[in-house]
Amino acid sequence: MGNDDERDLVRRGYDELSYRYRADDAEAGHYGPWLDELQGRLPASATVLDLGCGCGLPVARHLAKAGHHVTGIDISDVQIERARRLVPSGTFLCADATQLDLPSASFDAVVCLYALIHMPLADQPQLIKRIATWLRPGGWLLTTVGDNAWTGTEDNWLDGPAAMWWSHADAPTYRSWLQRAGLEITSEEFVPEGTSGHALFWAHRPPTAPFHP
Repeated sequence: MGNDDERDLVRRGYDELSYRYRADDAEAGHYGPWLDELQGRLPASATVLDLGCGCGLPVARHLAKAGHHVTGIDISDVQIERARRLVPSGTFLCADATQLDLPSASFDAVVCLYALIHMPLADQPQLIKRIATWLRPGGWLLTTVGDNAWTGTEDNWLDGPAAMWWSHADAPTYRSWLQRAGLEITSEEFVPEGTSGHALFWAHRPPTAPFHP
């Protein structure tokens, strides 16, 4: 399967199953403490990039309600249409995150939860490098990634009519990619899900150290 086929699987999956994945009235759930912690690290009226924003819940809505300026990116048209409706103060663009070209040092934080793992593995280290350049000095990256390496497809995802595809490395590999991008990891934890789980990283662009993207 080529990268375009994989991206199409992800796009079609979220187009078809957007509401099954997350309802309009969904609560923050286990995202809540992460978002509260992020908010505590942000300046007032911060600029935040939400990569893989989905329908805007809970990340974009939570941060927008706190007065921050949120830009959301998602590959699914349906998800982006919902995000524009559910978080009207945000800016939402339907795009492939691995193809983004954004100004350097333009965000106080980048949030990428359960999204990097839907992108072709070969594209992920380069995207992490670009994320590092998009952050202002001292800016934060909050991301969930794979804990164990795996690539595969699940038919009838969420018991629905569409398939979904994932590809991720293991946590030590992501740790090295973050560090090679010039980011300083401040914490890493395991987030269980079913019989497996994900790795949650907090990393930031050093505020004063020389930076070489």
